[in-house]
Amino acid sequence: MRGYSRAIIMGNLTRDPELKYIPSGTAVTSFTVAVNRKYTLQGEAKDETSFIPVVVWGKQAENCNQYLKKGSPVFVDGRLRQRSWETSDGQKRSTVEIVGLTVQFLSGKPSEGEIVEEEMPLPPEEDLPF
Repeated sequence: MRGYSRAIIMGNLTRDPELKYIPSGTAVTSFTVAVNRKYTLQGEAKDETSFIPVVVWGKQAENCNQYLKKGSPVFVDGRLRQRSWETSDGQKRSTVEIVGLTVQFLSGKPSEGEIVEEEMPLPPEEDLPF
């Protein structure tokens, strides 16, 4: 059976986007989105914040880097991806991130508000800049 992965989040950037280029010249931007949730537990109001890493490729990556900054509100529609790597001191690390397929700028910039780009195939793991 073939799997299906989709993730939709809305929140604010926790830091300025980080733009890099892989050896082929393709742009890749990464940023983290804080997603807040309010709920009640046994009559007590609670707040919860999740910090979700997002990666965006191609022209959309350049647009995100140009128009977004720390605190910018965004709506991200994409797919989940898990990746693993080994640090320089031999420790294994892994993360789950959203590969953003559609990023909508909720602050109104650019004027069209939404940049949509076709999904690009991911480069080999060794070409990833982070």
